[in-house]
This record gives sequence, C-alpha cells and structure tokens, in this order.
Amino acid sequence: MQLPLISILTPFKNTAKYLNECINSIVNQTYTNWELLIIDDGSTDDSYNIISKYSKKDTRIKLLKNDGSGIIAALQTAFTNCSGEFVTRMDSDDIMPTNKLEIMAKSLIDSGNGHVALGLVKYFSDEGISDGYNKYEKWLNKLTSKGENYSEIYKECVIPSPCWMTYKEDFIACEAFEPNRYPEDYDLTFRFYKYGLKCIPSSDLLHYWRDYPIRTSRTHEHYAQNYFLDIKLHYFLELDFQPNRPLVVWGAGFKGKTIAKALVEKDIPFYWICDNPKKIGKHIYNQQLKAFEFLEQLNNPQSIITVANTEAQKDIRAYLHNQKMTSMNDYFFFC
Repeated sequence: MQLPLISILTPFKNTAKYLNECINSIVNQTYTNWELLIIDDGSTDDSYNIISKYSKKDTRIKLLKNDGSGIIAALQTAFTNCSGEFVTRMDSDDIMPTNKLEIMAKSLIDSGNGHVALGLVKYFSDEGISDGYNKYEKWLNKLTSKGENYSEIYKECVIPSPCWMTYKEDFIACEAFEPNRYPEDYDLTFRFYKYGLKCIPSSDLLHYWRDYPIRTSRTHEHYAQNYFLDIKLHYFLELDFQPNRPLVVWGAGFKGKTIAKALVEKDIPFYWICDNPKKIGKHIYNQQLKAFEFLEQLNNPQSIITVANTEAQKDIRAYLHNQKMTSMNDYFFFC
C-alpha cells in the first residue's frame, strides 16, 4: 500500500549558512514519500542557488519564488502548490531527526482525521541556549508529552511552528494560512484549538530548533510582545470569553496595562485588580485599580491573569483552586 504523500512547506530567506544541513536532514528521512515546497522570500545571499542544485538532483524538491512578500505569503504560495495528503512545516535553518516524518505520519494514520501530530523539540546554538529558551523548551515538551498543549495556550505558543503535521483536509478546515495575522505560528495554533484538532501525545524528539542572534523570531517586529498580547486577547474574546460573567484583569504591569487599554478601546467592561499598594485606588485609562480581595465580591467571574512572577503565579493558582475555579474556564494565564 502506498504511504500518504507528505507536503513539507518551507519558506527561506538568506539562510544559506544552514540550508545544506536542513535539506540533507529531509533527504535522509526514513519516510521517503514526501515533497518539499521550498519558497524563496527574497533572498539576497546564495540560498536560491543552493536549493536549485538540490532540486535538479531530487524531483521531490520543488523550488518556488514567493508570490507576495513575507512569511505568510510564502506559506500561502507553498500550500497552493502542494499535493500531499498530510501537511507539515519546516524551518530552513533547522534539522530533522531521520525518523521524524515516519513517526508523525504513523501517529496521524493511527489516530485518523481531526488530529495534529506533534513531537518534542530541542534548541541548539553555537552561542549557547539562554535560560528563557531552556525553560520554554521544557515547558513545551511537558505539554506535548501529555497532549495537553491547549491547556496553557494563552501563555505562549504551545505548538512549535516546525514540528506539527495534519491531514490536508483538516488543515483547510482550520483556514490553512489564509489569515494574515502575526505571529503566524501562534495564530495557527489558536485555529487548531478553535476547530477542535486533538493533539496526539508524543515522547519522541522530532525537531532540532536552531537559535541564533538574527533569527526572524528574535528580530522582526511581528514577533514583538505586543503582537502576542493582541492575538491572545483576539482569540480569548472569540473563543472563551463569556460576556454574561464579570471580567477581571489581574496585574498592572506592562501586560496588564496593554490588555486593559485594549478592553477599554473595545468598550468591554472589566474590573482591574493588583497587589501594588501604590497603584490600588488609582485610575488608569479611567479604570480604578482594586485590591485582589475585591474578587470575592464578584459572582462567578472570569479572570485574565497577567502577573509574570512565577512564585506569584503559584500563589494565584492555589488561591483559585481553593475557590474551586478551573483553568481555561474561570481563569486564563496570559503570561
């Protein structure tokens, strides 16, 4: 029986330094029924020539030019030209373990439609990995190992952009790469959540994620923190907000203020609480900040929590647990 064709969608721009490692890791896959749609997004280095040599040797590698500009347009170009039953992404500076496609395809075949296959990830870098990326990797892999990725979706992107695979028809049902909303990987993750694709638990390390100073997610304005807050609030209001319940924002730091300002602009009523004695009682954006104890006066509230301190988050979780409130229904950590 012919195994399903996997379409690998890969934009690239000025990654000549890493392309050989990346493409070789795809060519050496134990699963051989794949096509690589690799899209040049305006490279000015030798990237295009490197890929061109590979595509002339291997007909599975299809080199195209971006129909538009930017990573979303490049992904749209790739998806428009793909033919696979399964769809996945790959970053042009990363590396696949040789069994990645085989394991992910088997997960999808065994689980059927309505699922997204995942894998554990490992950061690597010539400069060493920061503490922040180490924590993110461990947090992400813990969620993936249990298939509980959506349980903390409002904190960070819970599905790594280059380590997922779905049925093409499910991907289309989730709007594919149609929305022009950044960061595109986080937006796609929210749409997997929105349309109910189930995360398949995985204990296999299936992606080596390269970090370096000029990586797009470090340098481009679309990946700045304010965009993350915009996208979190957008999907919270669409998917989980219950307008018949009092809405509470916890915290008056940068994130709390950003969320509060956005709610004011959208004319959505809310209460604002914090633990800073210097701020309690003051007005910001014409909203009075109240002490945490005010929560007990509200009937069946929903909370957006923007408090970043790890120990404070533990205390907040314990308090809410004692109040018999549940995550992803009564409260949502936005950091």
